Amino acid sequence: MQFDLLTSEMRRLALQAGAKIMEIYEAENFAVRSKSDDSPVTEADEAADALISAGLRRAFPDIPVVTEEQAATHEQTAPSFLIVDPLDGTKEFVQRRGDFTVNIAYVQDGIPVRGVVYAPAKGRLFYTTGDGRSVEERGPFGESPGATEPVGVNPTPDNRGLMVVASKSHRDAATDNYIARYALRDMTSAGSSLKFCLVATGEADLYPRLGRTMEWDTAAGDAVLRGAGGEVVRFDDHTPLVYGKPGFENPFFVAFAPGVLLVKD
Repeated sequence: MQFDLLTSEMRRLALQAGAKIMEIYEAENFAVRSKSDDSPVTEADEAADALISAGLRRAFPDIPVVTEEQAATHEQTAPSFLIVDPLDGTKEFVQRRGDFTVNIAYVQDGIPVRGVVYAPAKGRLFYTTGDGRSVEERGPFGESPGATEPVGVNPTPDNRGLMVVASKSHRDAATDNYIARYALRDMTSAGSSLKFCLVATGEADLYPRLGRTMEWDTAAGDAVLRGAGGEVVRFDDHTPLVYGKPGFENPFFVAFAPGVLLVKD
């Protein structure tokens, strides 16, 4: 894989998809329907999915592409593949809350090694560079990358007072009970894969997810967090979260800065 080319293409497609999403988001009305699992899908999901998948297949014809809206066509994956969530945070999109993202990642031997997360309504763009380091690019965003700043996890999280980020739309009693086992400085909520990015930038120390997610929900944010020095592990045994699983469904997980002392279940 030519990682410099990959970074360029993922960034370009994420920005194009974000622009299309914002066209629909800013319209007076847009169509929303329910999928078979009762989750919402909009014309923005489908338009962004078509744009990104076509672009990736043109640029990397030999690499399988898995997307949320086309997942039913993928039963198994190769050791390396691209994985896309064209609009993560559809509930936030429908409610016009702004916490939605475009997510593209490249998985190699079970690990998301490169990724881009773009939050078009918030003007935040995170991605891994060709050498695997994570950066945040400052807008306005053009065809060529603008100024970037390296991002890194909080190197010395204070376990006597952690900053925790949790889901805005999927909080439940189990998550709250788990968070209550830590000493907190404060807690915030965010939608979509932005939670990974808040840990990646040091704006949060810990993000637990005790609920159903799919690999396309997490791969890009996971890649950005890993490129910033963070970790994502299974909730049950604290082994690294891996990708390319049958059905693409994730177990519960915890994303964190390495200095955080995780509690055992």
